[in-house]
Amino acid sequence: MMRAVMALSGGMDSTSLLMRLLADGYTVSCISFDYGQKHVIELDRASSNIRYLADNGFQVEHRIAKLDSVMGLFHSALTTDGFEIPEGHYESEQMKQTVVPNRNAIFASILYGYALSVSLREETEPIIALGVHSGDHEIYPDCRPEFYEAILQAFKIGNWGSELITFHLPYLDGDKETILVDAYDSIQTLGLDFDTVFANTNTSYNPDEFGRSSGRSGADVERILAFHAIGRKDPVEYVCDWEDALENALMENKKHEESK
Repeated sequence: MMRAVMALSGGMDSTSLLMRLLADGYTVSCISFDYGQKHVIELDRASSNIRYLADNGFQVEHRIAKLDSVMGLFHSALTTDGFEIPEGHYESEQMKQTVVPNRNAIFASILYGYALSVSLREETEPIIALGVHSGDHEIYPDCRPEFYEAILQAFKIGNWGSELITFHLPYLDGDKETILVDAYDSIQTLGLDFDTVFANTNTSYNPDEFGRSSGRSGADVERILAFHAIGRKDPVEYVCDWEDALENALMENKKHEESK
C-alpha cells in the first residue's frame, strides 16, 4: 500500500497535492493546523473538500491539530491582532510581515511524528507530502530546499525508524501555475469537478466576514495570476467581481516588474 501523510491547509497548493496523491493511488492522512490564523476559513474549506471526496467515493482521514494557544505566542500579521495584512505583490518586501516564526518547522515536526506512528501501526513506509513551491522561496525561508534537507537530517538523528520516512515535495521547483496544471490533470483522472474543488479552497490572508477573498493580499494576487495564466476564472468568491480582481492583480504584477 502506498501511504502518505500530508499537511492540508485548505489552500490551493495543498489541495492540489491531495488530488495528485489520490490520483497516484496513495492512501492519504491529512492534518490541518489551527494556529490562530486570521484566515481560519481555510479549515472549513479543507473540510468541505474532504466531504466532497467522500461523496465521490474517496475516503481521506482528516484531523485538525489545535496549535493556537502555542503559536499565539509568536508575532505575525497572520496571527497578531492589531496588525493589518499587507497588500500588494506576493514577492514584495512587506510580505515578510506574513511570516509566522518557525511555522513550517513546527508543522513538519508534527507530521513527522504522525508519519512515524502510522509506520509503526500499519507497517508501512509513508511519505510526508508538502505543497511548498518556488514562489514561496523569496519571502518564506522555511519553504526552501535547504530547510527541508536540514530538518529531515535532524529528524533522522532524533528518531528510531526514520529510515522508513521520506519527504515528498513535488512542487518544490514549480509555481502556482504549474500546480494548477497538475491539479487539473489529477482532478480529471479522479473524475471530479475542477471548479468545485477550488471553490472549496481559500488562499486569501484577509477574507471578509463572509469568507470572500479580498483579492488584494499577496497570496490573492499570486493565485489570481495563476488562474489567469491557465486561462480559467477562479471559482472562489471574491469581494469584487473577477474582472476587478484580475485587473488589480495584473496591475500589482506590472508595478513589481517595473520596480526590479
